[in-house]
Amino acid sequence: MSKVALVTGITGQDGSYLAEILLDKGYDVWGIIRRASNINTSRIEHIFDKLTLRYGDLTDSSNLLLILAEISTKYVSNLDVFEIYNLAAMSHVKVSFEMPEYTSNVDGTGTLRLLEAMRSCSIPNEKIKFYQASTSELYGKVVEVPQTETTPFYPRSPYGVAKLYGYWITKNYREAYDLFACSGILFNHESPRRAHNFVTRKITIGLGKILRGEQDKLVLGNLTSLRDWGHAKDYAMGMWLILQQDKPDDYVLSTNEYHSVKEFVEKSFALKGFDIKWKGEGTNEVGYDEKTGRELIFVSEKYFRPTEVDELLGDSTKARTELGWKPEHSFDELVAEMVEADC
Repeated sequence: MSKVALVTGITGQDGSYLAEILLDKGYDVWGIIRRASNINTSRIEHIFDKLTLRYGDLTDSSNLLLILAEISTKYVSNLDVFEIYNLAAMSHVKVSFEMPEYTSNVDGTGTLRLLEAMRSCSIPNEKIKFYQASTSELYGKVVEVPQTETTPFYPRSPYGVAKLYGYWITKNYREAYDLFACSGILFNHESPRRAHNFVTRKITIGLGKILRGEQDKLVLGNLTSLRDWGHAKDYAMGMWLILQQDKPDDYVLSTNEYHSVKEFVEKSFALKGFDIKWKGEGTNEVGYDEKTGRELIFVSEKYFRPTEVDELLGDSTKARTELGWKPEHSFDELVAEMVEADC
């Protein structure tokens, strides 16, 4: 009997780590990738020959139906379990303000299209499990700290609002059609595979360029934002654990501690011999190396969101208790790995 997994967003940070885990556990791993003019499979090059990849997009329902039909036909007589991990998304919060309709179409309605394709395929309900990649951005303007599975949502971006639809439609299909459909409400998770336009990679890539003399400063947005940062590899394992339970449910995955953007900068630069101190306030704040006086970190309103999310801190007690999950990488280890990779 075959264990089969379909991963949307397999070329992304989370998808690549999850694919590695699934292969190690003996799954036949299928992935959906978008057709692009540039090759975008660098994160999965080392496992490329072990995957079955199909072009597709969450905006194209007929395409999703065809892919699931192909899987249904191939494994019709020997399927043990079929797990769908929906990780595809327009996932950059700042960009979602510039592309709100597209973000809604992919992150919100795209989830519905995939659930409908799953419900319509010939594989019996008892053999299908569905994981929806949800996000701490659902909490947005937080009403309590820390945030748990029962904390009210208050998204503050088109991305957060679209993901809120994805969360609720997943829960609705679970209850309406008796599907094994779950959401993982994941707090920020990073790695050397994080996309270049997210703040953590921007910091470590910028540090590398400063060290190599390719640029003389790093320009960031809100330095005081507090985030619960973990390692993407740990969170990918959490996704798999969520689908191994006897009953479907939703879980927060978090480290239960948070750090500011400013602290991420300080720790990153300290690993390469800089002692960053700060002067000024707001957009005039500057980070400088205390040993040399060299000004290195600057702030620009260009990188601020129209509506800021000031603090996100998770409480993953439920996941730790019911799933047996816990982060294996500390914040300091995460920073050190990213700095080493980019510098």
